Amino acid sequence: MRPTYDDGKSIRFFSFGAVVTPNTFDYMGVPPLLGRAISLEDGRLGAPPVFVMNYRLWQREFGGDPKILGTIFVLNGKPTTLVGIMPLQFNAFGANFWLPAAPNYGWLQLVGRLKPGVSAQTAGADLDAIAHRMHKPNPGGIFPEDKFAIVPQTLLDSLIGNFKKTLYVLVAAVLLLLLIACSNVANLLLARATAREREIAVRATLGATRGRLIRQLLVESFLLAAAATGAGCVLAYFGLKVVVALIPAGTLPEETVIRMNAPVLLLSLSLTILTTILCGLAPALHVVRGDLQPRLIGSGKGAGESFRYSKLRAELVVSEVALSIVLLIGAGLLMRSFLILTRVDLGFDPKNILYFELNLPPSYNTNLAGTLQRKNALTRQLLQRMQSLPGVTSVAEMAADPPPLNYESTDTIIPGKPHSNPWETRFEMCSDGYFQTLGLPLLRGRLFSEDDVFAARDVIVVNEAFSRQYFPNEDPLGHKVKLDVFDKPYFAAAAPHDTYFEIIGIVRDFKTRSYDNPSWQSFPQAFVPYSVAGFNWRVFMARTSVDPSSLLKNMGQEVRALDPGVQISTSGTLEASLQEFYRGPQFQLATLAGFAGIGLVLVVIGIFSVMAYTVSLQTHEIGIRMALGAQQTTVLRLVLFNGFRLVAGGILIGLFASYGLTRFLASQISGVSVRDPWTFAAVVTLVLIVGLAACLLPARRAAQVDPLVALRYE
Repeated sequence: MRPTYDDGKSIRFFSFGAVVTPNTFDYMGVPPLLGRAISLEDGRLGAPPVFVMNYRLWQREFGGDPKILGTIFVLNGKPTTLVGIMPLQFNAFGANFWLPAAPNYGWLQLVGRLKPGVSAQTAGADLDAIAHRMHKPNPGGIFPEDKFAIVPQTLLDSLIGNFKKTLYVLVAAVLLLLLIACSNVANLLLARATAREREIAVRATLGATRGRLIRQLLVESFLLAAAATGAGCVLAYFGLKVVVALIPAGTLPEETVIRMNAPVLLLSLSLTILTTILCGLAPALHVVRGDLQPRLIGSGKGAGESFRYSKLRAELVVSEVALSIVLLIGAGLLMRSFLILTRVDLGFDPKNILYFELNLPPSYNTNLAGTLQRKNALTRQLLQRMQSLPGVTSVAEMAADPPPLNYESTDTIIPGKPHSNPWETRFEMCSDGYFQTLGLPLLRGRLFSEDDVFAARDVIVVNEAFSRQYFPNEDPLGHKVKLDVFDKPYFAAAAPHDTYFEIIGIVRDFKTRSYDNPSWQSFPQAFVPYSVAGFNWRVFMARTSVDPSSLLKNMGQEVRALDPGVQISTSGTLEASLQEFYRGPQFQLATLAGFAGIGLVLVVIGIFSVMAYTVSLQTHEIGIRMALGAQQTTVLRLVLFNGFRLVAGGILIGLFASYGLTRFLASQISGVSVRDPWTFAAVVTLVLIVGLAACLLPARRAAQVDPLVALRYE
């Protein structure tokens, strides 16, 4: 609902509002900030009209003035008293104001509180049985018998929507990144503890117990963790602002507040302490176990038992590479999906197309026949005025929101072609300039003309997909079809009931989206003249040769010149609406790619540190090899091969893990398989290159060892 508000100076539209039952605020248990909530008496027949306002609307339109309580607003021509202001975080049903529903109000969504121990699925099954039982006496209602189902949804799920799946993906990515970091830290601590074997043996000889030695190593780990925790809190504080800015508008309910939260921070700190214990304990136990006495005669650099922990270090590196493969493949799939989504040929050019919606006042809905003619006359005059504006190349009107993100659908009835399942067609009621404005070329037949629209003739233009699906081996031109939606009782009473439209033309497909499949696809589409049915709203489009936003003011002036009571309620450009839609996939891609990038950096650090430490332990051996005639290239290949084995092992494990885990991304990607071979191959190539590059510096250092120096190396 977007009612007009007349303040005596001008008429403008309030943003979206909702009609609720009078017990809504008591049911939700939220008292108003100012005034009172809607009461049961407000919903009785003959009660004075009242409404309650959202906090943000109160601040934005009226500067938070408390004296506004009790003011009488003219909403849609009816004097309505403001009785309450709700708190900042209360935005039930996404509305900015709430009106009480009268007893005979016919269209409401139901919300119920579950009894303890009853699941939403159980309640949904009971409601489904009740709905089917109530539907039997009226089989010609909204849905055919047994062709509908009640699907329950919790209020939280309805508020978060599909963003819940994104949150699950992000949590999984964070856990994978945490495991990579733990593997890296454990590897570095193990290398550091191994290098201190002689020191630890000396301490043990002087009387230090194993428990005391383990505590010493853990304390050192805790000091590192404390410094990292402090830096992490600072990064989280500033990074959270960046993340919040990336979340697409409308993804989360307005009452959601994302900020540093004490319980979450304590949980993160606890997790840090736990991982510190695990990462520091394993190296400590490895170092102090066994007989410490032989290490007193070692070099002090772990050379005495240089390969004792090489297997553990190798396993940690392999696990890092495997986990990074999973993250990188997930990010790669999202990247490919995003590129396909944003670069697909939609079938029309969305640039330089302005749209706006008219929400007509109640005077346009008094008697059906008369007001339909009045709406059509307003539409014709406005289209003519829009076309005459400088910078406008073509104009059009439509009944639904602009393509390609929104559509209306209907079952399709074709004589001589019976079918048991619905033949879904996406339809639009539009003006004759619709095809030129979107740039949809005519392939066969003709488009409906201005005379067809003026006379409200029963003609229809279809697209290629319609022709292929419903007339696979014949010419659809001249055939007649019925759009079943016009016969539904909830449709406008002025709609052409039981009417068959003659197919007069075929236009090129343009792509839209499906609720079940997020990818762009071509669906059967049909277009009829807007004049065949009347609606309380009208949407207009204009293709321009200049910046479309600069013409909105001129459009508003033309609307008011025709009827001062008609105002533009919503407006925008097709390109901007697409960009806003792309922000959701863009957010997923940016966050997961960021995690994958950090994971890859940690893998590089892990491989480099392990290979560098291994080379330092093998310096004496390398010197012997070179003294016996080994070439520098041979040593270089040896070190690179050892590093390649670690990387290859991690890649194989990561590929197997990704093959099973990427299926959970199926609902988040479109246009690409979750096991896309190109993505898998690109990630493997990247990790191989980065892994071998991390091995290159230690390998070159090993190849440049002086044999005389190496033979004296301890």
